[in-house]
Amino acid sequence: MRVADAVSAVLLPSGAAFCALGALGVLRFTNVLARLHAATKPQTIGLVLILIGAAVQTGSPSAAATLLLTAVFQLLTVPVIAETIGAAAYHGGVVPPGSLVLDEGGDAGP
Repeated sequence: MRVADAVSAVLLPSGAAFCALGALGVLRFTNVLARLHAATKPQTIGLVLILIGAAVQTGSPSAAATLLLTAVFQLLTVPVIAETIGAAAYHGGVVPPGSLVLDEGGDAGP
């Protein structure tokens, strides 16, 4: 067994487990903020682990670079999307302001 096979044997199932737990969290959690957390954090980690595991297995540097570029793009876009969805939920009245520890989205009037 090559080192690349051993690394992939750890990364691919770990990534799949993170994705499965994130999907379970989306189904089980009750409010929008908890579901948003479950939909972004473990899913992103899971996808990045899977992409790195697949990049290790590819024999081509260009294919590995494409997979790693996809991982970087995922890491850059998911926080922006999560913040946008959270702000829309807050301003739409889905998130009660009393449930927040620190309300930075409210009116900052004088």
